[in-house]
Amino acid sequence: MTPSETGNGLEAAQAVVADDGAHLFRGWVQQGAHMALPVAGARGSWFWDYAGNRYLDFSSQLVYANLGHQHPRLVAAVKEQADRLCVIAPHFAEERRATAARKIAELAPEGLNRVLFTTGGAEAVEHAVRLARLHTGRYKLLSAHHSFHGATPTAIQLTGDPRRWRNDTGNAGVVRFFPPYLYRSAFYAETEEQECARALEHLEQVIVLEGAQTIAALVLEPVGGTSSGVLVPPAGYLAGVRELCDRYGIVLIFDEIMVGFGRTGAWFASDHWGVRPDLMTFAKGVNSGYVPLSGVVVCDEIVETFTKTPYPGGSTYSGHPLGCAVAVEAIDTMRDEGVVEHAARLGREVFEPELTKMAERHPCVGEARGIGAIWSLELVKSKETREMYVGFDAPDRLTPQGAELMGALMKRGLNAMVYINRLNITPPCNISEEDAREGLARIDEALGVADARVV
Repeated sequence: MTPSETGNGLEAAQAVVADDGAHLFRGWVQQGAHMALPVAGARGSWFWDYAGNRYLDFSSQLVYANLGHQHPRLVAAVKEQADRLCVIAPHFAEERRATAARKIAELAPEGLNRVLFTTGGAEAVEHAVRLARLHTGRYKLLSAHHSFHGATPTAIQLTGDPRRWRNDTGNAGVVRFFPPYLYRSAFYAETEEQECARALEHLEQVIVLEGAQTIAALVLEPVGGTSSGVLVPPAGYLAGVRELCDRYGIVLIFDEIMVGFGRTGAWFASDHWGVRPDLMTFAKGVNSGYVPLSGVVVCDEIVETFTKTPYPGGSTYSGHPLGCAVAVEAIDTMRDEGVVEHAARLGREVFEPELTKMAERHPCVGEARGIGAIWSLELVKSKETREMYVGFDAPDRLTPQGAELMGALMKRGLNAMVYINRLNITPPCNISEEDAREGLARIDEALGVADARVV
């Protein structure tokens, strides 16, 4: 074990904190108000600080460490590729880049056979939108409330949560619609079937009233990510969206950045309903975030648009060999170790039953929902009125209530994501059942601080 693992190195921790506080500019937080925990190391589903305190990673960091920390096969893939070839420009053919593209295309829905590599999820969304606009000759975009698509100029304006507000200039041509969300139904629905039918009727009204001939693409997370509080669509909804896009000539873009590569207990979230998009963005779990990598999987029809004219876009690090090498190994590892099936089983046998009981037990929990290894507890001040634990007018995670709950979780050695009124549960997809149950027990204890605030 290293000194950091045994609890030595406190001077090193102080130096890290000093440099961090003096020189790092962070997104999403007030500068100077964020006190960062100095992390010394990690392995599997755990990480630790310089004092030897261990934390169970129930967020997979930012929902990307699908295979956990320091997986030996992924570490070896980085080292092997670094020894062979660290970097080569995108216009050259390189073995790991080509293999990664093939393996991703083989996993994608039928008819999506080409991969445009990028380096971050938001960048992938930007390119997917550009592809759709150039393919259709249209400009306008549809996106859902309660969504998150990234922090770059178009992606943040596609986003349907409060992080958009201060970035929204209104010039991205985005029109938003309400997705299915039965717990807070915009359609006064009482059943999943009603919610699905009314959400699709609403979406068609938006398309018609906005002018279908002006709409290039509809961008949708097939399962809402942590920003939405993990909204799983009712049966028939994604198929209905596909039918509407076909009817009105709109490109359907599925954002699988957070929910792809095993997170929902399927390779891609849309696989649960067998619905094929025209473009599909990915990132995060493609290689567990070991080296930044993302991309867009492109359908044959859109590829055809660019066979006689160049696509006006690309990036220096497109298909970086190190990132692609880890992606190849991550896909093979997930297959060999049955990670996708494991995530599905955890969802059915551990998270769903235990979180359902937790929701019944705690006054602060309005609803538990999720699928596979992505779940959310919707926190409320009152079960009767469903008043949000933290409202949209205070979206920063450093609100007193959010900070209090985060502190209670970290005090119990658990790292989980608290955002607005949601406690999100997204551990590595290969977490052991023992660790999964241990993490849930720690959440059960920590929720007492939120219960105390319930009316």
